[in-house]
Amino acid sequence: MEKKDNSKKLIPILAVITVIALGVTVWALFFRESGPVLAPDYAPQEEEQHAETIPNDDGEKMEQPDGGGSVSLSYSREVTIDLGEETAKLYFANPGKSNQDIVLQLVVQDQVILQSGTLKPGNQLTSLELLNGAAKMLSEGGYEGKFVVLYYHPETGEKAVVNTEIPVSITVGK
Repeated sequence: MEKKDNSKKLIPILAVITVIALGVTVWALFFRESGPVLAPDYAPQEEEQHAETIPNDDGEKMEQPDGGGSVSLSYSREVTIDLGEETAKLYFANPGKSNQDIVLQLVVQDQVILQSGTLKPGNQLTSLELLNGAAKMLSEGGYEGKFVVLYYHPETGEKAVVNTEIPVSITVGK
């Protein structure tokens, strides 16, 4: 008789465990925040769609050491994010005298919230769209963040060993 009583108790316990496991699986697949955005090993094939030509940029290319690269950057340390439009207003330029392509990331509290396409020398950015889900991570107010600048060989698209981190102040509004 004891075996029947144990099996009657075991079935509801296993059913509860199964329901919990299914709930965790659904949460992990559909509702969990995605992980960090990884820097591509090769520059994106697509050039940044928001890139604009830098006016009056007729600088001569910098000398490039064998196996190396040279860049000249222009930027503002102020970024404004509009949560309603899910865009960032910023200024970042890769002047024509640079000899490397770049990809720009904006990082807040170790989370990449935006990433540009390839920005060729002679182009600048004044706005970028936030990554999917990034607006949900932010609320109105001020943040300290950083630009992470990734460098790529313009012909091969291969990522350089070094990158640059630039501290920025971020203002978030609706």
